[in-house]
Amino acid sequence: MELKRPFSDKDWEATPVPVREYIVFLEQTVIRLAETVEKLEKRIIKLESQFNKNSQNSNKPPSSDLPFKKAGKLQQKKKENKRQRGGQNGHAGYRQELLTPTDTHKIMPGKCKCGCSKIKKESLRPYYTHQVIELPEVIMEIIHYILLEGKCAHCGKTVKAGVPGRNQSGYGPRLSAMIAELSGSHGASRETVQDFCKSVLGFHISTGAIQSVVDRSSDALEPVYNHIGNVARSITVNYIDETSWRRSGRLNWLWTMANEAVAFFKVHKNRSKEAFESLIEDWKGILVSDGYGTYKKWIYGRQACLAHYIRKATGLSESGDESIRQFGESIKKELQLLCHFAHEPPGRKKWENFYSRFILLLILYEGADDEAGDLARGLGREMDSLWTFLEEDGVEPTNNRAERALRFGVLWRKRSKGTQSDKGNRWVERILTFKQTCRIKGIATFPLLVDIIGNYFKEQNPDLSWI
Repeated sequence: MELKRPFSDKDWEATPVPVREYIVFLEQTVIRLAETVEKLEKRIIKLESQFNKNSQNSNKPPSSDLPFKKAGKLQQKKKENKRQRGGQNGHAGYRQELLTPTDTHKIMPGKCKCGCSKIKKESLRPYYTHQVIELPEVIMEIIHYILLEGKCAHCGKTVKAGVPGRNQSGYGPRLSAMIAELSGSHGASRETVQDFCKSVLGFHISTGAIQSVVDRSSDALEPVYNHIGNVARSITVNYIDETSWRRSGRLNWLWTMANEAVAFFKVHKNRSKEAFESLIEDWKGILVSDGYGTYKKWIYGRQACLAHYIRKATGLSESGDESIRQFGESIKKELQLLCHFAHEPPGRKKWENFYSRFILLLILYEGADDEAGDLARGLGREMDSLWTFLEEDGVEPTNNRAERALRFGVLWRKRSKGTQSDKGNRWVERILTFKQTCRIKGIATFPLLVDIIGNYFKEQNPDLSWI
C-alpha cells in the first residue's frame, strides 16, 4: 500500500523535523493496519468458507451436516419447489404385483338397486381381484436327534452315536441364513437379533450362539467372496473408494472396488498404496476415483470424479470474496456441462466452445494465491483425467457407483462403531461384498444365503454361477 501526501515537497521541507517524523510514523502505522485488515479479511472469508462447508459444497459426507442447517435447507428447498407432493405428471405408476394365491374366495354380487337379489348365472364373470397378503403363524420346526449308545457284541465296549455332520451346529440353514441376513445384510445388533428370535420366532438364543452362527456364515461366504474378487479384477472399468473403519477403536479403512457387475470390499489397516494394491492385486484397467494421491498416480487410464470438483466449485460460489465467488460460479457451470456430455455427447463446435471457456478460466485463476487458484491448479493437473468418459465406453464421469456401494458400510460403522477383531473385519468384507453384488444384480440375498450355508453344512462348494 502506498500513501499519497496531500501537500508539495516544498511544504514538506518547511515542516519541522519532529512533525515530519511523527507523520512518517503515522503513515507506517496506517500501512501496517491496512495490511493487517487485508489479512484478517482473507482469514475471515476462509473461516466462513470452512464453517459453511457441508456435503453439498465440499467432500464432507452427508452425515457430518449439522442438523439445524439440514432443517433450514429442507425448508428453503420446499419453498423453492412449487411441485405438489406425490407422483408427478408422467411418472410411471406402480401397482401391487398379483402373487400366486394359496387360497381363493369368490364373492357374489349383492342385491341390485332395483331390489332384485337374483343374478343370471351365465352372466357371472370376474372383473377385479383384491389381494390380501398375510404372514402365517410361525411354527418352528424342532428336530431332536436322540443319540443312542450300546455295548459292542464282540468286545463289550460302549459305542456311542454321533450327531450327523450337517446338523452339528444346532441351527439349520434357513435359520442360520435369517440370522446372517439380519446381522449382516441389515446391520442389526446381536441384541436386536436375539429379541427378534424371542418375539417373532418364539425361542431364546444367546448372543454367543448368534455370534457362532455369524462366524459359520462368514466361513460359508468365503469362496463366494473370493470369486467375486476375481470377477471384479477381470473387468476393465472399476470405481474405487474408501472410508474410515474402526477395529477395537483403532483406525482402519474400508475399501471398495465396484463396477456394473459386482462390488468387492476389503478392510485394511492403512489408507495407502499398499492397501490399494492389496485390493486390486494384478488389475490394470481404467480407474474412476476421487483425487486421493495414490489414485492420481495410476498410469493405466483414469477418470477423475467430476462430482467432487463440482462440490468444491459450489463451495467457492458461496464465498464472500467476489473474485473467488465468480470463479466458483463459472467453473461449476462448465463442470456441470461437462457431466451433461455423458448423456448428450457434444458436437465439434460445442466441444471447442466449452474447451476454450474452460481453459481460459484456468489460465485466468491458476496464479491466484487463494482457494480459486488452488482449484484451478488442481483441475489443470487433472486435465488428462477429466473427460476419459467421452473417449472410453462404459466409463461414467463420477465415482457415484463406489460411493453408493460404501454407503451401507458407513451407516453400519456409525451404528456399531466398527468391529472388535480381524474375524469381524472378514465378516464385514464378505457380507458387504455379497449384499452389494446381489443388489447390483437385482437378486434377493436370503434364498442365496440359505443355499450357500446349506452347501457349507454338507461340505460342498456353493453354486457360483449367479455371479
